[in-house]
Amino acid sequence: MSKTALITGISGQDGAYLANFLLKKKYKVIGSDRRSARSVNWRLARLGIENKITYEEMELGEVYEIQRVFKKYKFDEVYNLAAQSFVATSFRSPLNTANITALGTLRILETIRSINPKIKFYQASSSEMYGDVLKNIQRENTPFNPQSPYAISKLFSHHLTKNYRSSYKLFAVSGILFNHESPLRGEEFVTRKIIKGLVYILKGKIKNLELGNLYAKRDWGYAKEYVEAMWLMLQQKKPEDFVISTGQTYSIKDFINYATNYLKMDTKWVGNGLNEKLINKSNNKIIIKINKKFFRPAEVNFLKGDYKKALKKLSWKPKVRLKELIKIMIDEELKNI
Repeated sequence: MSKTALITGISGQDGAYLANFLLKKKYKVIGSDRRSARSVNWRLARLGIENKITYEEMELGEVYEIQRVFKKYKFDEVYNLAAQSFVATSFRSPLNTANITALGTLRILETIRSINPKIKFYQASSSEMYGDVLKNIQRENTPFNPQSPYAISKLFSHHLTKNYRSSYKLFAVSGILFNHESPLRGEEFVTRKIIKGLVYILKGKIKNLELGNLYAKRDWGYAKEYVEAMWLMLQQKKPEDFVISTGQTYSIKDFINYATNYLKMDTKWVGNGLNEKLINKSNNKIIIKINKKFFRPAEVNFLKGDYKKALKKLSWKPKVRLKELIKIMIDEELKNI
């Protein structure tokens, strides 16, 4: 008997990879998105699965829409990946972020509790919840210290998921996923912005790229691998939360250096602070410069996850490391230019 799963935010990077993964496991996949994202199906199209999914319009701000969808299908699993997921936007639009990223989760959990408490629920938590880190390596029990409306909204959902698990005995879990990238990453995210920008500079389509803080350090993994961990969490006997990460951390500057190296661009860094620039040594032109507008009001400088619990209990571990991930992203960007 095949299972039925709901993926909220299906048109996003994780939603697309997870849908592909579940379809291969013979799931019936119902995908929902906000109205404004209905036409943004390029990720599903690129994976060749846009016609294998049943789509439902479901705004997380409207509880009756959520209830309508849950009454229409008999879900076995629900993966809540929908969110206002861009940190910078959360500073500009904190009310919308809280309504969708925080209260949206509450509306889904309330619907599960009242309609069918046997549904297994996955909440997409975020390493951004650790914020201005209180420990050098972040684990499931590391204290949180969020630094943005996005991270605070995610933390609300994270604690709420735990609360519904303990109060109502729901099978509800959170995956605390550290940064995970892929060719399906949105262009507003710094990794894809860098990759696309460098490829376009190389092809003469643009002259340079403007970035913010080069020294923020992140634990970067491959999104395609991370969605398997989501599924594994819902296949366990006991509901538990897990950190999903690589255990390795690199700065944005490291990321750029690996990318220029793979593209065989001969470059050098000059200047410092806001005047730091990346120069193309072959023609002395500026490739990357710093723009203050891309700095966050409150920065998260260092994230590094410990995935030992996932390794022990889920038998999950990351296979693709940063240099290989950058290669995958660049190759795909070159192919689709």
